[in-house]
Amino acid sequence: MEPRNHTAVSEFLLLGLTEDPALQPLIFSLFLSMYLVTILGNLLIILAVSSDAHLHTPMYFFLSNLSLTDICVSTTTIPKTLVNIQVHTQSISYTGCLSQLCFVLIFGGLENCLLAVMAYDRYVAICHPLRYMVIMNPRLCVLLVLLCLLVTTVNALLHTLMVLRLSFCSALEIPHFFCELTQVITLSCSDTLINNLLVFWGTSLFAGVPLSGIIFSYARIVSSILRIPSVGGRYKAFSTCGSHLSVVSLFYGTGFGVYMSSAVSDSSIKNVVASMMYMVVPQMLNPFIYSLRNKEMKGALGHLFTASPSSL
Repeated sequence: MEPRNHTAVSEFLLLGLTEDPALQPLIFSLFLSMYLVTILGNLLIILAVSSDAHLHTPMYFFLSNLSLTDICVSTTTIPKTLVNIQVHTQSISYTGCLSQLCFVLIFGGLENCLLAVMAYDRYVAICHPLRYMVIMNPRLCVLLVLLCLLVTTVNALLHTLMVLRLSFCSALEIPHFFCELTQVITLSCSDTLINNLLVFWGTSLFAGVPLSGIIFSYARIVSSILRIPSVGGRYKAFSTCGSHLSVVSLFYGTGFGVYMSSAVSDSSIKNVVASMMYMVVPQMLNPFIYSLRNKEMKGALGHLFTASPSSL
């Protein structure tokens, strides 16, 4: 089959979870419900943090940025799926596919980096409590978020520009509900060695480095907590990390599940479901984890709901 140049490509086809028309209403309802819960939950976290002066601390500053990132990740992928199901089409334009691919890489990588930054914040709070506000000053907090955004944006643009140079065959079906980088590369008729190398190094960088930082931070945290003489003191110190540790476990646990699923299974449906667990579920559950496990957050949400309109 003769490849055609990428400039002739007008659209890709997103096959989604299933092509069975009878299941489309169920899938639409599932995605819509998860999206609405994600948006509402994370918006409440952002509003609670911004409205409560007691939460104007580095930990909650990073949490509000994580919630904003969760909204962006879900908005990048789910609305297009909902539109396609509603209008009974599977198409996404070439430009739309590459744009979606780029934004998924930006916000997915940003979430990864923010979790590492939040682990560092907990490390400073527990291991250097007397210097916490000096080290984690507002300027450093903003710079850390901007640095994470800059690095992930450069990485995403690099991958996207490398995809632009590829040529594609006539079979442009993506067995996914969004334009995932490796799936798009697989469709190419060009030499994809450079692209695959970039994927390998990018994955190693944006998974390995933040995860190593998280492991290092928590190793120091555990070591510091074990030196606290009282059981109550140890529990109080570790409780400040409980929510973040739960989010980290969910994020990397589902990510590891996606990797294992793609490695041991050739079923595209299983891979799509596994990816949905990674791209949709953590973003939906993060607000519940932080609100249910955090007394300060529950108090702020309570004040947010009980506040009079004039005080908002």
